[in-house]
Amino acid sequence: MSRPTVHQPPGPGRDAAGAHMDVLPGFVGFTRALAHAGLPVATDRAAAYLDAVRRVDVADPEQVYWAGRLTLCSDPDDFATYDAVYTRWFGLARDRDGTVPRGEARATAELVPLGATEPAAEEDGSEDSTVHAVCASDTEVLRSRDIGELTEAEREHLRQMLALLRPDPPMRRSLRLRPARRGALDPHRTVRAMLSTGGEPLRLPRRSRSPRPRRVVLLVDVSGSMRPYADALLRFAHAVTRRTPGAVESFTLGTRLTRVSRQLRQRDPERALAAAGRAVADFAGGTRLGDTLRAFLDRWGQRGVARQSVVVVFSDGWERGDAGLLGEQMGRMRRLAHAVLWVNPHAGKDGYAPVQLGMTAALPHIDRLLAGHSVATLDRLIREIRDARRT
Repeated sequence: MSRPTVHQPPGPGRDAAGAHMDVLPGFVGFTRALAHAGLPVATDRAAAYLDAVRRVDVADPEQVYWAGRLTLCSDPDDFATYDAVYTRWFGLARDRDGTVPRGEARATAELVPLGATEPAAEEDGSEDSTVHAVCASDTEVLRSRDIGELTEAEREHLRQMLALLRPDPPMRRSLRLRPARRGALDPHRTVRAMLSTGGEPLRLPRRSRSPRPRRVVLLVDVSGSMRPYADALLRFAHAVTRRTPGAVESFTLGTRLTRVSRQLRQRDPERALAAAGRAVADFAGGTRLGDTLRAFLDRWGQRGVARQSVVVVFSDGWERGDAGLLGEQMGRMRRLAHAVLWVNPHAGKDGYAPVQLGMTAALPHIDRLLAGHSVATLDRLIREIRDARRT
């Protein structure tokens, strides 16, 4: 029985840069190439660069370029060296102002081991090491490829891209009034201020309802038919959970319901996936969506987890149980949730029609049916979650 693919996390004896190398080996190699070229790249600057790369879209060469130039260059004299190494490493020439010349293709960053040694490393007698180069692809092939059809090397690239996701959560107005610069007058604080100034209203304190993250509930189908997508979808759930740990709940659906919120709140994605794999006992098994959704609503959803939340169901809709029960439970969820999104990995393929029993039963009770078979569709899903509205 297969479980999500995991890799050994960095050991306690390794430094912070080594931990980053497990996720971003190509970008760490770029900082080494800059150091070999004579650019003073201190440890703190390398750490700042890796943190900046995690916060940008690595498929956009503009963002990758400026993430490095703003963190790794300490003097205008460093720009020429930085541009030369960047051009050799990433394969994109730049104008003097740092922009990509018109006509250059937008590229996708892909980490490709070259198995080569930096020439500068050999010149100064340092120990040989294999470096990774970030090669530019003319088209966003990996971002649009079906996750279920990737090779093992491409899956490793996919894991690195998913680790860089920083999704913005949906927001709602808090019920609690807090001090603010604008908003309604705060009578209590106004009177207290007047008492300290002899009855004169020298200032008028105000209050308003501040925005707070809206709860997001992720229900991931880990049955046999979803096996090619389960690892990537759980990594996506980890990225969403790490962004707002207190506002995201994650569950797996199969022959039983399993809550994996606590496991996915771990910072390291490999440790989180390993813990989730140990918690879920029904990977690649059967599918009883109706029964598992009923268990979720009875134990968690009805008691508050699903109330006014954005609920996202990841499933292909294959149901071995009673489809009528699935429709009934989706109706219950729709009445509780702020919005219900259904992500089907097959929905983005040509010729797809939602004819499965599970899909036909669920369609009347969902707000959006979305594709989730590639990184590009998961990027769109992030925006859909952030902007979710009941239709």
